Amino acid sequence: MGADDYNIGLETARYLLTAMGGKGNVVILEGVKGSLTNIDRVRGFTDAIKAFPNVKLVAQQPANYQRLQALQVMENLMQSHQQIDGVLAANDPMAVGAIEALDGANRKAMVVGINGSKEAVDLIKSGKLLASGDFNGFIQGCLGTEIAVRHLRKEKTPKEIILKPVVIQKGNYQPYEKPVEQRECPKLADMAK
Repeated sequence: MGADDYNIGLETARYLLTAMGGKGNVVILEGVKGSLTNIDRVRGFTDAIKAFPNVKLVAQQPANYQRLQALQVMENLMQSHQQIDGVLAANDPMAVGAIEALDGANRKAMVVGINGSKEAVDLIKSGKLLASGDFNGFIQGCLGTEIAVRHLRKEKTPKEIILKPVVIQKGNYQPYEKPVEQRECPKLADMAK
């Protein structure tokens, strides 16, 4: 039971690059170097950029999935690059740090993150964050638990379920506003299709 970090990165980057009109300068804020989520998400980001010939990757730096570190990295990147049109952050806390740095410098850029956190949804709703790729730990937990229980009961279970990537944005954020404890688990049969 899991999410496909590569495709989450790919679809989230495509959403940003399309919103930018397929042109401009972007930076990537990486997570922890060598971690699987970072490797796959950044590979998705860079593969999306390859499909947009008028988008230039001007910098790529780790901020280790940390908000404060991302703020500092983004401040440094803005000093080195006069024009940054988009920020691809490998998680939501780094996206928030980038937004804070941009706001502090009175600069504008479209920013995306990954995880679909409550803070990200609130920022999408307010228009400060363009989008967030949904990692959806809630659904992973629901289905993973059901699969484990079925396995212990010797019932048939799917060998693997990989969630399809969803980009949370202005047009679809509403279901993500509901507190996790009020959400319903999806049916395993529906997700295993």
